[in-house]
Amino acid sequence: MKAASREAQARVSEKLDAVVGSAADPVATAAQIGAELFLVVDQLDGERALRVAVADPSLDASQRAGIIDEVFAGKVAEPTQQILHAAADNEWSTPREMRAGLVNAGRQAVLKAAQKQGQLEQVERELYELSVLLEREKELTQLLSDRTSTAAQKRGLLANVIYGKVTMVTEALALQVIGRPEQNPIDDLAALAAEIATLRGKTVARVATAEELTASQQEALAAKLENMYGREMAIHSEVDPSLLGGMIIRVGDEEIDGSTLGKLNRLRADLVANTTF
Repeated sequence: MKAASREAQARVSEKLDAVVGSAADPVATAAQIGAELFLVVDQLDGERALRVAVADPSLDASQRAGIIDEVFAGKVAEPTQQILHAAADNEWSTPREMRAGLVNAGRQAVLKAAQKQGQLEQVERELYELSVLLEREKELTQLLSDRTSTAAQKRGLLANVIYGKVTMVTEALALQVIGRPEQNPIDDLAALAAEIATLRGKTVARVATAEELTASQQEALAAKLENMYGREMAIHSEVDPSLLGGMIIRVGDEEIDGSTLGKLNRLRADLVANTTF
């Protein structure tokens, strides 16, 4: 985001904190705001003229708020209306960035609900596991990436897969991501899981192993990595039998390949390099 949009985003976030903090039922209020903001974004996505009007810098804040009231009054609850007014009160660099700001606010609201229920770590894990599932289920991923399918069709397909298997927060976030992807379903879900890890004050270590790690093994690995990097780590693990043994660890752009396959490949490369003809 450009500077103006970053400032607008910060003010919307402050308003969200205030609205949820003063609510009689913060969990329900935060969840409702998140769900309704996602619906508002869907409508903005479908109506270009509306999307441009609510972010039009040539209009003053009261005019932009008036448009929001005309379109959304009675369709969203009062707390959500307050967040929309906060967005209208500020100037965004582009309508696209205002739309992104509302998506971010929706995610923040849903995650506030999860945090107050002690579910953040579970949601993080479920989103990452869903990204791993899609990486394995190529046909499903292709369907979710199909540009000819509508957002509603993609969400319906994914909802059938995950319904009843994840928390409501995970489902809401996953369906929002799938409906309007930024890159591809796998990377978008993994990126959102990493954002939640950051929210919990942790750095993500993506770990691929030949066999599934036990909970105690994950805890021991996290402790070792924390000593190495000097910060708390969240282990996002996946199973890759082709590694034959050992593991590959990725932290940011750094990779530590201690897999059996990696060792064999390095040995093969050394043999080739040292062979004389």
